[in-house]
Amino acid sequence: MSTGTANGDAGAAAADPAAAAAAAGRRREQHGWYFYDFASSVYSTSVLTVFLGPYLTSVAKAAADTGGYVHPLGIPLRAGSGFAYTVSVSVVVAVLLMPLAGAVADRTGRKKPLLAGAAYLGAGATAGMFFLDGDRYLLGSLLLIVANSALAVSMVLYNAYLPQIAEPEERDTVSSRGWAFGYTSGAFVLVLDLVLYSGHGSFGVSQSTAVRICLATAGVWWGAFTLIPLRRLRDRRAGPAGGRGTVGAGWRQLIGTLRDMRRYPLTLSFLLAYLVYNDGIQTVISQASVYGSEELGLGQTTLITAILLVQVLAVAGALGMGRLARTYGAKHTVLGSLAVWTLILCAGYFLPAGAPVWFFVLAAAIGAVLGGSQALSRSLFSHLVPAGKEAEYFSAYEMSDRGLSWLGPLVFGLAYQLTGSYRAAIISLVIFFVLGFFLLARVPVREAVAAAGNAAPQRV
Repeated sequence: MSTGTANGDAGAAAADPAAAAAAAGRRREQHGWYFYDFASSVYSTSVLTVFLGPYLTSVAKAAADTGGYVHPLGIPLRAGSGFAYTVSVSVVVAVLLMPLAGAVADRTGRKKPLLAGAAYLGAGATAGMFFLDGDRYLLGSLLLIVANSALAVSMVLYNAYLPQIAEPEERDTVSSRGWAFGYTSGAFVLVLDLVLYSGHGSFGVSQSTAVRICLATAGVWWGAFTLIPLRRLRDRRAGPAGGRGTVGAGWRQLIGTLRDMRRYPLTLSFLLAYLVYNDGIQTVISQASVYGSEELGLGQTTLITAILLVQVLAVAGALGMGRLARTYGAKHTVLGSLAVWTLILCAGYFLPAGAPVWFFVLAAAIGAVLGGSQALSRSLFSHLVPAGKEAEYFSAYEMSDRGLSWLGPLVFGLAYQLTGSYRAAIISLVIFFVLGFFLLARVPVREAVAAAGNAAPQRV
């Protein structure tokens, strides 16, 4: 929390005991809120980024026929493409569920039980990945769909707490700290996973068993640390539109929300900008290992070390950019990060093959801007949400994050297909950051905050 905010709380405490109690309660909720990032980020790092893709592909290949095809529901699919298709299905399921969860949460005012349900469904599915041995690729696909969808729903509810637990002047700092907590846990557990994976023989387990243990422990970690936010966060009374949270009522409110959002065109303008540049960010992260292995000829150990470096530096990056936002405002800081992302891609285009040192330098640069770009975008959007509609609007935010997450990989894949060069593919992603920069630059954020009926912080 910033010094100015702390001093303000201290002054309020001296003048009004009720204000002191409110500030203490807010800090308690913030500290609990950070821990959901701490709990769930391990899934994104260890499961999705490192272990599950290669392992599930190997399981599918074990089940494939002589032509290399598997046949789920009688449909012939290349075993090597199963993971990508499963991720795509999980995105579709998530996009269908996120707005419904947000509408029901705002209608009932009961975010915490919904958060608990989504978190433990996802954690349970992840823990169940321990049983992915032999040729059980269908089980793995089902668990991946459940875990990914549950994570998306839980993040809608988690993010919707931000405007309720932090004053406008605090949100950049609080959001950045949440991301920092997440990257810290991701890096810590990844180190433990790599110790087990690389020394599996010393622990008396096979390489396959070591991977399954890493997958399952991510689910256990997710579930265990979710207890902290569930103990500290509290539900708020539903607004005037509150009522029984039936599925039908949730869908009716969702339709009303989509109509309502047209009343806030500046909020929609921000969402469009975020959709574009965040798609670029997600594609760089997901395709960096492909670029490193196929174009630069780097080994698996080098790639995993680079991922770990990104995780570690993203902690400092999230906190550092949070401090910059207090001086220059969140919008200008995010714009600066998008300029850095553009330079990163240009540098990546000229990166020499077989030179891990330069790849590590590029990973360090990514880590420096990754956490801050995401954290400040989240806090910036929190100012643009009308009061009482937090979960619904953050469901739209998560849909901007995930709903078109296929577009960047599609551009990357088409560029490679047309040119046969991963360098051309990586440089093609520049368009997402350049276009996102100009779309965000055109959003008058202070006017957008006022239009949403919120008080703007001193710098935004």
